[in-house]
Amino acid sequence: MRSARLTPASPAPLTPGPLSQASRPAVVLVAHGSRDPRAAESTEALARAVRRARPEWLVRAAYLDHAGPRPLEVLEALGARRAVLVPLLLTEAYHGRVDLPAVVAAAADLPVEVSLAEVLGPRPVASGLATPGSGPVGAGSAGPGHAGAAPGQAGRVGPARLRMPRLLLEALVRRLPGPRLVVPLPAGSSAGEPHAVGARGGEPLPAGTRVAERRSAVAGFDAVVLAAAGTRDATARATIEHAAAALGARLGVPATVSYSSGVGPRAGEAVHALQAAGAREVAVSGYFLAPGLLYDLAADSAREAGAVFVAPPLGDAPELVGLISSRVAAAGVRMPAAA
Repeated sequence: MRSARLTPASPAPLTPGPLSQASRPAVVLVAHGSRDPRAAESTEALARAVRRARPEWLVRAAYLDHAGPRPLEVLEALGARRAVLVPLLLTEAYHGRVDLPAVVAAAADLPVEVSLAEVLGPRPVASGLATPGSGPVGAGSAGPGHAGAAPGQAGRVGPARLRMPRLLLEALVRRLPGPRLVVPLPAGSSAGEPHAVGARGGEPLPAGTRVAERRSAVAGFDAVVLAAAGTRDATARATIEHAAAALGARLGVPATVSYSSGVGPRAGEAVHALQAAGAREVAVSGYFLAPGLLYDLAADSAREAGAVFVAPPLGDAPELVGLISSRVAAAGVRMPAAA
């Protein structure tokens, strides 16, 4: 099978002037898809938010499973133009590694020039290399768009280190209660650092470990669970654990993960583990882009266990709009600015 025609990393500059409807580049937001109609409604709301922010783009939504239209159907309808597929996925796993590259390959005979952006979640950064906007790769360093973790902490995948997108982190914080202003932790404080209690997600809390008796400087609760859908992919789980560590560090509280399917603790079990370690007010952050069965399972389980707050899915958070724009830019496609 021929490979798809990918837009070159350094295309020729576009001719200035207003864009015609036919020349507008396309951004296709590719969601997982669900039988639950709320999921498609949430994805369409995000697509509308991207259209408002980037009127120079032709923005379409597509779905890999359960719902339509499918990505190839959208690409077939675009005609001769450039297009970027943006995975609305928080981990790469099977859909990111297999399904989406297959869509690009299947589009090889279409007149559209297709580029594939990275998923929205944490991505590996090889040692000694930096991705655009990620800043230096030194221990614990992070650029303006990413939150880093020091060597040895949660978030290592083989020889690579992970970068938590700063905008994704702030979208998670937005959905939690309390002010979103960062208040620095006291010098020498370990509460909320990525190696604090439960920060590595699925690991059991050591016997006798107690949660520090301090509330988050930005949240008003003393521990947080990052509730995710679940995956059998160990590398994908590592990125979720890295996200939990970054969220705990951002909020200044211990953090752990839960999964609605596959291996790992369920949300209620994660809440109980933090309570057993001394937490009195546990909040749950939803590592979901849209509502659906797996989100509902996590929310119900957490509430039954006594969570004081369960955040809604990320939905159309403005930080996601900015993250999508950065993923399009990082895909190596020069997209015109609005006139």
